[in-house]
Amino acid sequence: MTPESMAENSQPTGRRASNIYIVGFMGTGKSSVALRLAEKLGWAFCDLDTEIERAAGETVSEIFRNRGEAHFRRLESEELRRISASPGTVVALGGGAFCSEENRRVTAVTGTSVWLDAPLEIVMARCEAESSRPLFGDRLAMAALLQSRRPAYELADVRIEVEGLTVEEIADRILSFIAADC
Repeated sequence: MTPESMAENSQPTGRRASNIYIVGFMGTGKSSVALRLAEKLGWAFCDLDTEIERAAGETVSEIFRNRGEAHFRRLESEELRRISASPGTVVALGGGAFCSEENRRVTAVTGTSVWLDAPLEIVMARCEAESSRPLFGDRLAMAALLQSRRPAYELADVRIEVEGLTVEEIADRILSFIAADC
């Protein structure tokens, strides 16, 4: 995908990004891309799930197991509001964070959202080796979860199809969009 075709899959925001939020399904490379993008911009990097774990004193899996998904989602929204107050941050959101209307509102007001879109085959290959993902399941369950989240992801300001691209190439495409949007 060229920067020109990326722009076709984007909703111009008409504003300079004060933060950049990397959104998408599990296994799409959100944390890796956000870290590389932050390095290129000289901005702070934040992984929302890591911040939740720090604040809660438990892993994401433990929070899901011990307190439930609803509790996790409340923590997620609280941490996102806190993080969004610091401009110049590239934030990797968890796979379900952008599904919350409240979280989408926070990201829209404080920055630009970038959806990393990957086919289910890539997601499955990347996630099968990791046992720490609380919502990871078999192919049928993952397809249903991805399908249920897709309408929310489609609301992001920018969409990048990541299949066949390196982390570096994805970060460069995001930079191209931001430069064109300023």
